[in-house]
Amino acid sequence: MNKKVILSCALTGAGDTTTKSAHVPVTPKEIADSAIKAAKAGATIAHIHVRDPETGKLSHDVNLFQEVVERIRESETDVIINLTSGGGGDWIPSDEDPTKGGEGTDIQTPEERHEPIGKLLPEMCTLDCGSINFGDMLYVSPTDWLRKQAKLVKESGVKAELECFDTGHVRFANQLIEEGLIEGDPLFQFCLGIPWGAAADAETMAYMKSRIPENAKWAAFGIGRMQMPIVAESLLQGGNIRVGLEDNLYLKKGQLATNEQLVDKAVGIVHSLGSDIMTPAEAREHLNLLNPYGREG
Repeated sequence: MNKKVILSCALTGAGDTTTKSAHVPVTPKEIADSAIKAAKAGATIAHIHVRDPETGKLSHDVNLFQEVVERIRESETDVIINLTSGGGGDWIPSDEDPTKGGEGTDIQTPEERHEPIGKLLPEMCTLDCGSINFGDMLYVSPTDWLRKQAKLVKESGVKAELECFDTGHVRFANQLIEEGLIEGDPLFQFCLGIPWGAAADAETMAYMKSRIPENAKWAAFGIGRMQMPIVAESLLQGGNIRVGLEDNLYLKKGQLATNEQLVDKAVGIVHSLGSDIMTPAEAREHLNLLNPYGREG
């Protein structure tokens, strides 16, 4: 069991959740404010997507990412910034012509996915390590694209968080490491419970953990009602943890949550099991990160 864990808060995500909860942050100010509140509640890392302020839908606008990052930095709140580089990967076949993308399809090139990372140089970014049936759509992240992205992330000096939604993703992440596209001690994130990826249970977590290099760091999260059980299980198995409205909207059955409430609940679980949360400064040393302004620290 970890005596000190890194706690990530995934603030808003890309899903159609803004119609389900008024607590999901949408504008850059709301997202930044939510990151600051989550940090004050105990989050080590703020994981950031952005949304169109007018529609609440997913956006890839680098200017929106920049506003969020600048607002957090200008607040002088100490939290590690982790930007998504998942970008546009949604493929929904057209009913009329299944060889073409239908309504809701949103595909970006590796270079486009990397643009916010290369411009803003956060301390961390995610790297989704494969394609998957994601509910009723296909998330597209081909291996050659991922090699390009991993190379771009490496050249930028940003720490890649290797997002693994299924066991095959762990295999390919290991291949990226073997090819020298991931430097230093790798960092894995096991994304559990997504239909139709890896299950959110102790056995699946243990298997994925068993397949990573000895020098790797890792974390896990579950979605929906499995968010808090996976917090406890990851801690017990020696991993780090993640909560937030990207993955779960409820504090308990029937009660919508805020990000800071989810962080506070996770902190309580960690403390109840006799562990504690790493500060951002401790996590930077543990993960060998750049500081928020791009200098070694």
